[in-house]
Amino acid sequence: MVDRSSLARRFHEMFRESANFGRKGKGVSRVAGSPEDGHVRDWFVQWLDANGFRVIVDPIGNIFGMLDFAGSAAAVVLTGSHLDSQPNGGRFDGAYGVIAAAQSALAIKSKVEAGLLAPRRNLCVVNWTNEEGARFQPSLLGSGVYAGRISLTDALSVTDGEGISVRQALQSIGYAGSGQAPRAEKYVELHIECGPELEQKGKTIGVTEKWWGAIKIQITVRGEQAHTGPTPMWRRKDALFGAGLLITGIRDMADSVNASDVERLYTSVGRIEVTPNSPNVVPSSATIFAELRSYESQVLEQAESRLRVLLEQVEKRTGLPVTIDDFSVREAGKFDPSLAGLAWDVAVANGYPALSVATIAGHDAIPLASVCESVLVVTPSVGGICHHEYEFTKDEDLEAGLFVLTDMLEKLCGGEGN
Repeated sequence: MVDRSSLARRFHEMFRESANFGRKGKGVSRVAGSPEDGHVRDWFVQWLDANGFRVIVDPIGNIFGMLDFAGSAAAVVLTGSHLDSQPNGGRFDGAYGVIAAAQSALAIKSKVEAGLLAPRRNLCVVNWTNEEGARFQPSLLGSGVYAGRISLTDALSVTDGEGISVRQALQSIGYAGSGQAPRAEKYVELHIECGPELEQKGKTIGVTEKWWGAIKIQITVRGEQAHTGPTPMWRRKDALFGAGLLITGIRDMADSVNASDVERLYTSVGRIEVTPNSPNVVPSSATIFAELRSYESQVLEQAESRLRVLLEQVEKRTGLPVTIDDFSVREAGKFDPSLAGLAWDVAVANGYPALSVATIAGHDAIPLASVCESVLVVTPSVGGICHHEYEFTKDEDLEAGLFVLTDMLEKLCGGEGN
């Protein structure tokens, strides 16, 4: 067994240091491809180099730190998460999984070098590009390219609200790589829960066995620019009014489906782009970014149908054209049962109360599940808070996840799970 006190100490030191990059209040703000993202990437690569990892940066900017334990032909165990954040986001979301993976891998490397472990698989740590999707849509972009869910060409061509492409953003921070990404046989991701269930039920480790499906839609209402003063109300073609009707209608969809004790459908509109975005001008266009989420495919299909009816209703009421500019579907699914079983067994062996959970949020482990055995392990989020500077996980829970991850990786590198 690794020296856990030293492992925990090194983890906390590295984790605290990671929060200095893009620090914003109690949290961080380092959206993908920003200077802040570039700085934390530089720091991470320097750490990998200094600790004997072979660094690979692929064309979508994913960073891999490889430990070639068992030779070039050996299978690869991949572990990590993401260092990008939401604007004014928390310091735990994503970064926890990357730092824990790095320190776990370093501890296993020390055992190998001491002759205490004879690995049969190689071990690799990863930082995925644009997991959050805050600046560039879709989210899970780097892992999506890795898994073949989106082509590299399409991913690099995605632009932000200012017209800057992913390709340009990666070039600007020096992470438009050319390396060949290693192909994983198994993937283990550690993350904070970003939900309240573990805390509410007094559990320390969540073994994520399935994920919710999601539909993400970009919708634009087009009107006509006019003066907000002298233009008569009856003549106004207010695009933002139409968008407002969509926003309330999308919320009503969830309220009409969910019961007080069972929530089967989540809906949201998290972003609005208005042109010309002046307080004295009737908007000529308004674009909203909407989401529908459910584990039940029938519920999600019904929600999509209701949304399309809503678009027609808004068109009829406002007399304005309403178009769908972008539409993507992520099907609900299940993580690998053998890896989930391993996570459960390791948690129990360590004396940590465990719980089988589902993730409603998207994580890089989801696209990875289509190309290799994949699992997501989570630790409690105080108050269920996430994507907020006040998100927090207690030190003892961070360490519990770290130790479970380390034990899982050691067993997998040693050959377990064939």
